[in-house]
Amino acid sequence: MSKADFKFHTGLRVRWMECDAQGIVFNGSYLNYLEVGQAEYFRNLGFSIYRIAQRGYFDSAVVSVTVEYKAPARVDDEIDIFVAVTNIGNTSLTLDAEIYPQSPQTPDRLLTTIHAVYVGYDASTEATRPVPDDIRRLIGHFESTGEVLPLSQFPELGEATG
Repeated sequence: MSKADFKFHTGLRVRWMECDAQGIVFNGSYLNYLEVGQAEYFRNLGFSIYRIAQRGYFDSAVVSVTVEYKAPARVDDEIDIFVAVTNIGNTSLTLDAEIYPQSPQTPDRLLTTIHAVYVGYDASTEATRPVPDDIRRLIGHFESTGEVLPLSQFPELGEATG
């Protein structure tokens, strides 16, 4: 995807604890960046994925992650994580993320791509569960228009956010 294809991004600064001895971001740290990007994406839509899971509305489990490292990020770099939900199946969400430097000298230098599949999951039964229609509609509208609809249009989701 190109940066212009994403409707959402969030930034952060690389911390020393995320790096190896050479000051380069350790490969496992990119899963933390995925978590930050995912959480902030849904906060942007008006709800916390953690809160709706705690309230039993919808929880998910990661079933697949592919990370491609294109160029290194280093300690103290400021980076942007671009995030999009690119597919919603019956029980799954596919999230794609791309990481770029905030540097004005190299703003289009792609550092990393991440492709993750999440499946709706009920921990008490260890079974998959469908993606709720409210989430499906909210994401679909956002991804097609860039507009965040008010949660008042999604009563069940709004109630779960507390």
